[in-house]
Amino acid sequence: MRTIIFRFTAPYLTSLMVLFSVFVLLRGHNEPGGGFIGGLIAASAFAIYGIACGVAPVRRALYFHPLAISACGLFFAVIAGLLSVFTGQGFMTGLWAFPAILGGDVGLSTPLLFDIGVYLVVVGSITSIALALEERESD
Repeated sequence: MRTIIFRFTAPYLTSLMVLFSVFVLLRGHNEPGGGFIGGLIAASAFAIYGIACGVAPVRRALYFHPLAISACGLFFAVIAGLLSVFTGQGFMTGLWAFPAILGGDVGLSTPLLFDIGVYLVVVGSITSIALALEERESD
């Protein structure tokens, strides 16, 4: 399946899919989508890139080990829950802040931090599984 056309288009397709996954992640707070679906899209993008170009280029493109990405996401998700405990509310209670950035109010919230954590957990774990399967297949 490593044709010239596939190897040529895979990096561009991967870039578009990762960009779309970030869009789905950020859109999912108020509309359909979110961290899980966005993470699946990003992980499938890395799997496509791995099928086209091999496992080594994917590992170089990720820079961090996929399980480290997953651990960072789990840390973000736990922090999102603990922030509400430190303010005297129940665990996983949503908190919002609206700082003025570049002349406009930007809504930051603990549910967004939790979604980013879920996104990173899904990307890291599914990519790790896909790369392990692709390495095993190539041997």
